[in-house]
Amino acid sequence: MSTRERRTFPLVPRRRLTGLPFGDLPGRRRGHGTDVIGSRPYEPALVLDRRPAMGLYPEPLPWLSKREAQRQAAISIAASASAARADIGSLDFGGGEPWWLQPGRRDRPWLVAERAGEAAFDAPEDSISRALEFLADRRTDVPGGTFLFVLSDFLAGPATHSWIDALGLGWDVVPVVIQDPVWERSWPDVGGVAVPVAEPRGRRTALVRLSGREAESLRREHEERYAAILAELQSVGLRPVEIESAEPFAVDEAFLAWAEERRRGRWAR
Repeated sequence: MSTRERRTFPLVPRRRLTGLPFGDLPGRRRGHGTDVIGSRPYEPALVLDRRPAMGLYPEPLPWLSKREAQRQAAISIAASASAARADIGSLDFGGGEPWWLQPGRRDRPWLVAERAGEAAFDAPEDSISRALEFLADRRTDVPGGTFLFVLSDFLAGPATHSWIDALGLGWDVVPVVIQDPVWERSWPDVGGVAVPVAEPRGRRTALVRLSGREAESLRREHEERYAAILAELQSVGLRPVEIESAEPFAVDEAFLAWAEERRRGRWAR
């Protein structure tokens, strides 16, 4: 499915603006000076977490394909940026080094989608923290007001102060949490049943048999872990987009629900 075939969502900023509808909202002027009405929209930038764990799960395992879910999320964001006539950029550490696509408009949605489907899943475990630091040194490309979508499972997320620093730069940070709803956010009742598991780097699979007590312990551990991730994000004022399917329709629906929640929350203040 191309970016033109997606159900796009409005780029609703966190702070309430006056005068103009969402989408074609003028961004802050670059450099010093006053803000003026202009035609430059708020631009989104993507941070793609390409750790090995984000490359899971291979077929035929009954787990969410996080690599495909991330690709579909990137396409949804790129399509929405294109619909809003906004520039878009992308950053990842696939290959171990920063791959930075500076914000632009003409061919950027296509390049973002292509990179999300091709970049290697071998980034370091702290790649999100590295990405935030990388972008902080490029304020000309990523000025205040930029939508910063961070696509990850957040099982190796940055420290809380990294989010605070990012918000301090004026970015509109949007975590996009990609986890399997059954096997990562929770754990099924598979006591006594052999279940397939995979390792991130080698991508080998094996059958593991758990007792009922072990399965219950994993369920509790995973649910508490996911709740802690959401609580940490919310503690610094971040409302994430939660992705639990790699189907394009479901991914678009998650972003549309997030945008609508933001819109209602802003006007309720």
